Amino acid sequence: MASMERKREIASPFTPRRSALRKTSAEIVSEARQSLRTLSTQRPFTPRDEHRQLFGESSVRANRDNRPPSTFSVHAGNFDAPDSRPGSGTRLSPLRHKPTFPVPYNAEDPVKTHPKPPSDPLDVKRGVAVTRARLLRAGSLTTLPPLERHTDVKELIQKPDPEQKQQSAKGKDRRPPSTDHIEGHSGPPKPGPRRTASESRITQPEVDSPVRPTDLGARLRTELENGERRANMEEDAESLVWNNKIAPLLQELGSVAAGRPEDSVDRLCNLCDSLHGILAEQDMLGRRCKSRAGILRTLFRLIDLKSAQLNLHIAKLCLALCVSGNNLLNICKLIFKISRSESNDVLFQNNSIIDSLLGVLSSEDVSASGEALVYCIGTLKFLSGNSGLLRLLLAKNCIGVAQQLIQRLHPLSMQGDTHFTTAGQILVQLTATLRNLADYPESRPLFVSYAVLSELCVVLRHHREDQDICTNIARIYSKLSSYSECRLALAQTPGCYQLFIELLSKHQRKQDLVVRLLFILGNLTSKSDEARQLLFRCKGGVDTLLRLYHSYQRRDNSHASHTPPEKEPRASRKPPGLPGSVREDEDVLVKLVRVLANMGIHPAVGPALAANMACVQLLMETLELKSVPESEELLVNVAVTINNLSFHQGERSLVRDNRLAIAKLMLKLLLSSSMDAMLEATRVYGNLSQSKDVRDFIMQNKVYQFVVTLLDSKSSEVCFSACGVVTNLALDPPSRVALSLEGAAAKLADCLRDFGPGDWQLAGQVCQSLWKLTEQGGSERVLDTHEREALLEILTTCLDEEEALQWAVSDGTRDFHKACWESEFLPVAQKLINRLQPLD
Repeated sequence: MASMERKREIASPFTPRRSALRKTSAEIVSEARQSLRTLSTQRPFTPRDEHRQLFGESSVRANRDNRPPSTFSVHAGNFDAPDSRPGSGTRLSPLRHKPTFPVPYNAEDPVKTHPKPPSDPLDVKRGVAVTRARLLRAGSLTTLPPLERHTDVKELIQKPDPEQKQQSAKGKDRRPPSTDHIEGHSGPPKPGPRRTASESRITQPEVDSPVRPTDLGARLRTELENGERRANMEEDAESLVWNNKIAPLLQELGSVAAGRPEDSVDRLCNLCDSLHGILAEQDMLGRRCKSRAGILRTLFRLIDLKSAQLNLHIAKLCLALCVSGNNLLNICKLIFKISRSESNDVLFQNNSIIDSLLGVLSSEDVSASGEALVYCIGTLKFLSGNSGLLRLLLAKNCIGVAQQLIQRLHPLSMQGDTHFTTAGQILVQLTATLRNLADYPESRPLFVSYAVLSELCVVLRHHREDQDICTNIARIYSKLSSYSECRLALAQTPGCYQLFIELLSKHQRKQDLVVRLLFILGNLTSKSDEARQLLFRCKGGVDTLLRLYHSYQRRDNSHASHTPPEKEPRASRKPPGLPGSVREDEDVLVKLVRVLANMGIHPAVGPALAANMACVQLLMETLELKSVPESEELLVNVAVTINNLSFHQGERSLVRDNRLAIAKLMLKLLLSSSMDAMLEATRVYGNLSQSKDVRDFIMQNKVYQFVVTLLDSKSSEVCFSACGVVTNLALDPPSRVALSLEGAAAKLADCLRDFGPGDWQLAGQVCQSLWKLTEQGGSERVLDTHEREALLEILTTCLDEEEALQWAVSDGTRDFHKACWESEFLPVAQKLINRLQPLD
């Protein structure tokens, strides 16, 4: 009663108290109470890799012999001399027709002596193809290299061999022609990537063509002569550029490197940049420069100077010159080695090498350059751990490049494919990079727009046995599924729920993967009834969850029994990073129970879970084995789950059948020092106290005294839950007397004065409790004259619409307040004021 005396000192019933009056509409909506509630929890902690390695110590590949190493040395001797013969990249089919009779050769006009066509239609086409092959073998045609696209004669003659050896300035010593690609074109001509440039430019004389062979030969000779003259002119121009600009730079690079390289790194970097600029200006990057081999040899020799800054400039230029094969691998390993040291991150910020790496990922063939791509993406993984470089990677569309690479890897990710292992190694690095990018808020729209979340589901299906890939993708999903747009994109991916259940079943002993998959399922089911139903309908879904519950609860108890709390300090009982520790096993239980609580909200799924013997027994077992100081979050989640399941009071409900046992177990939460635990226990008592035997238990064990004390709480949520229990207890006349003796009515009046104008749901619940307490003319026993007059004054003011809604600061808030006031408060308040008013 002392608290009642203090509160009477405030005259106005609407004097702000407990900071509960002026609420925004968003706050009111968020606090709208339901008997069924979802749960939030912390995302599982992802430890940062202490060492930059391709595969960390926790990786299943850490001790495998066939994995690419993270530690190696790169020297000039590791690089191959640029090959004089360009790789075609295409395997040609063998000849299907060989001429039976030799055809005489006419040196003056090679076209005049094409063979007589055979009479058979199929042989006609073969004869033409053989004619073309012989035309291409003729003297002046040896300058035509094979191409895989339509090109004019000028381009045919001008385009140099990709990795040709360094030639003289006049360009006289040319590589002898290779006939491999020419002979492969016998047979019926048809358009396609294997058609040579000569076929695209020269009209093939068919049997019924009106063009005479002599005309064709003359026209061909004219075009070739003109093309040769233009080629010689451009070759002379390239020679001038080489002699006047490129060669002096290469000589200076060699001379500076031969001096004191430690004092001239900046000079060498500037020379490399100058060389890069000249080649770009003259359109000689890629494989277009005939003296490319000499440039590469010079650059390779500089690598032995072992300067990280210089090597990045060298690597950027080598990638711009389109090195391939072993040279591409060694360049990627060189960049990877530099990126392993965090102190070198600043070099990547001041260099456009990231663009070159993304270009490699976009253009290189995965089956031919798989190991090079592993080191390339490994570099990006390290760099994405730096917040500054992470923003740079996003700005350069790293997520879009990654999505395209994932799609190219899908065909290689089928079990049995020869490149399956390489694809897995690439995906480990790629998913780790995306995991780092997912930390940045600006990345979320990109993950959605590029449909990366659905692509990663395909990867999971292909690599479900790979724990590294599964864990990385689970970390990506756990980060992104906390946000509505990403959660919706993932939920719309077909079959994702069944996939997650299968992964939980397959990897149930891998705690760090299991806890993240459960966290993802908890996020998906937190806001969507459809998600709750889809998860429940998954084949083996509920059984898998309960099997995990049983397994981890047994593991947790086993750890606890071996490390008694009274003998070991808390730090030793729960080391934060120890696999299989109590903390980690309990984290799995926290996430798993949250999934069950969210599923229990669904009107069809909730009753099924409430009727599941294993589910109810496991929840009760957790309440019995755990204590609030040690396992507060877990016990709170269990209480929420039981509260959601107790809402479904069907005949098959095992929660209803075990209500007394549950009521006893809830005492440890109600009497704890945790406000969250007390709140959830009170909510459970609010549902269970609808049964007479539970109400008797509450009264016999003096639980009602604690409930009445909660009415003094400064939390409107706690007051609301306590009002629900008081309302149910007041159904029994003996309980009404006991509640009145505890001063329940006066405390309820204080709740109405303190919270009513800002929370009409709570105000309505208070009026219901007072209505029950004052039944059968008990108002005189419950309230004295002064208390009844004060309550009447509060009710009269609350029933005045203008007074009641004066705290609504906007039209939207006023509409919401008015709807709650009319539906939740007004009907019961009018009945209550009629009962309390004295009869005239």
